[in-house]
Amino acid sequence: MYTLITAANSAEAHRLKNTLGSVHVLLGDYLELPELLVRSGKVLRLPDPQNIAYTHKMLALCLDLDIDTIYVLREQEKQLLLNDGQLFYEYNIIIKIIDNEI
Repeated sequence: MYTLITAANSAEAHRLKNTLGSVHVLLGDYLELPELLVRSGKVLRLPDPQNIAYTHKMLALCLDLDIDTIYVLREQEKQLLLNDGQLFYEYNIIIKIIDNEI
């Protein structure tokens, strides 16, 4: 099982990854990312929260990549994922909110 941290292009995401200290931590972002990191698999390109199907795309991503915990760092993502939190709960995916908005 993997843990996903959003806002991969922020220092906060990298600090959190170091705090968790696990090789099973993935970073992802919907904002622009260096293509080299995306192609290497070190960073995931996440769905844009402006997309109407954002939560369903995030759920599919979690199921496809065996992600069971999401640390959400951006406010817009927080609101959308919390609104559909029950959907993630049904698939045993935990959504963790970090209070410091990026």
